[in-house]
Amino acid sequence: MASTMRWTSTDLETMPDDGNRYEIIDGELYVSKQPSWHHQQTCFRIATELEIWNRMSGVGQINLAPGLIFAEDDEVAPDVVWLSNERLARILANDGKLHAAPELVIEVISPGRANERRDREAKLKLYSRRGVLEYWIIDWLRRLIEVYRRHDLALHLLASLQEEDTLKTPLLPGFSCSLAKLFAPLPR
Repeated sequence: MASTMRWTSTDLETMPDDGNRYEIIDGELYVSKQPSWHHQQTCFRIATELEIWNRMSGVGQINLAPGLIFAEDDEVAPDVVWLSNERLARILANDGKLHAAPELVIEVISPGRANERRDREAKLKLYSRRGVLEYWIIDWLRRLIEVYRRHDLALHLLASLQEEDTLKTPLLPGFSCSLAKLFAPLPR
């Protein structure tokens, strides 16, 4: 009988500080290279749109790449998260990491089949299983956003928004983001 290694949070602590991002999903190790300028610019721009709305509403907080520990074998660093103030108070632990699902998780896809599979399959299943209310996958190369929303205890694809669309969600009443504006500075 073959045994498969299950990675844990303890294993992550031994990883080198080499600029790579190390994440564990269901005990499997995922390694990503340092993100590109365009990836990070997309993260910054969507976080800025959320922050503008959030300053007016005052109901939550946004952060970039926070540590998110669901369990010893489920530890990730999503690109962007939004949490209500109430949820943040419950799930932010003394170690400075989140230990339960934020309401909104956003991943910006990095080029490459493995990166895309991780975000579209492994992370979608993880966030669905762990109680995230909405999951946005941003593909800056194709200039689209896929919106997954929780329904019947799981995340389901609600919409695939194109550059000419506007992103709105009942999770964030009054929030509106033009995708044309979001993607404007990025190369075609």
